Amino acid sequence: MGIEFIQHVNIRCAPGDLASIERFYLEVAGLQRGHRPPNLRNQGIWLYAGEKPVVHVTVRCAEGYIQAEHHGSVDHIAFQSSGAAAFAEKLRGMNITYEQSNVAGAGYQIFIRDPVGTVLEFNFPNSEAPT
Repeated sequence: MGIEFIQHVNIRCAPGDLASIERFYLEVAGLQRGHRPPNLRNQGIWLYAGEKPVVHVTVRCAEGYIQAEHHGSVDHIAFQSSGAAAFAEKLRGMNITYEQSNVAGAGYQIFIRDPVGTVLEFNFPNSEAPT
């Protein structure tokens, strides 16, 4: 057995967080809401990059649990991306603060937080780093 790639990540949230998380991932990350099997026991959504459901969001926490102090075990989620300049401009236009770094040979990275504090890392080719 060999691992080929990460199939999806699952973000847990409270019922009141679901709409803001969905809006964030649709508007900021450019994912699309897609099919989610109806027989799952918790409320949630699946968000797609093209044909792949890469972010699952599941209602599993009490209101305020995540926001009080980010209680997730995942440090961050990284997405291979393209179009760094347009993405940075979009974030500025939405007043979303971000951090960035350009690691030689590894890529230009933009870091943001979703509505429940999960760090998202968007990785671009080094050639897309601002001058």
